[in-house]
Amino acid sequence: MILIGTSGYSFPDWVGPFYPAGIDRSRMLDYYARQFTAVEVNATYYRIPPPSTMFAMERKTPPGFEFVVKANQEMTHSQSLDPELYRSFHRALDPLRMAGKLSGVIAQFPYAFRSSVPGEALLRSMKRRFGEIPFFVEFRHASWIREETFRFLESQGIGYVSVDEPNLPGLVPPIARATESIAYVRLHGRNKENWWGAGHGGGDRYDYLYSEEELKEWAQKIRDLSAQTPKTFVFFNNCHVGQAATNARLMRRLLDLPEPALADLPGLL
Repeated sequence: MILIGTSGYSFPDWVGPFYPAGIDRSRMLDYYARQFTAVEVNATYYRIPPPSTMFAMERKTPPGFEFVVKANQEMTHSQSLDPELYRSFHRALDPLRMAGKLSGVIAQFPYAFRSSVPGEALLRSMKRRFGEIPFFVEFRHASWIREETFRFLESQGIGYVSVDEPNLPGLVPPIARATESIAYVRLHGRNKENWWGAGHGGGDRYDYLYSEEELKEWAQKIRDLSAQTPKTFVFFNNCHVGQAATNARLMRRLLDLPEPALADLPGLL
């Protein structure tokens, strides 16, 4: 089973390229969930929401819809293991978990997080704190990309996130690997010019539209991963002006996956 979606869904600049003009922002997830079967929730990286927020999101999605939730930045960037931080995060996830729609937590680490013994210890501690929830890690620094890392992740029951990002020194190469029963792919775009300048007047690092030829490179890798695992997630994070949704649809076609029937959408506008 291959599930394709995007990293986030609630973006004003998706109105037009993806969402119909005039849609109320509160109805975006309703619309999204009629076209994709999974989504990454990125807002939790910035702020842990109250459980009521996740409850409302769950109610807007049909049975079988799947959520993967991004770990809070205090966990990945500040490397906090504060018990109350994790308790708050678990409370936020409870509505999704109880509905059977929580499919994992993804921890995206910064470029400064290099391969090290303390780094591995942090990953072990995080895995314990998430318990039975599938736990996936995305590295940004290439020092992690070696066989020892993959063996370590397998031994801990942690899923490796295969990434596509610019071909720049120090970044992670486009290697497709699965270290758990769920394979995971994130495509960030290949915007070399703005990658390091993002947030400093250099533009949006995720402003990139993949060509069909570029996506064909990953289509075969995704097929290979899917042959090894019962489930494969593919999420597009090139979210500028709806490009993630455009590329997700194209990847679905390249993989010959069925298009969900877009049901009538009463009350969405």
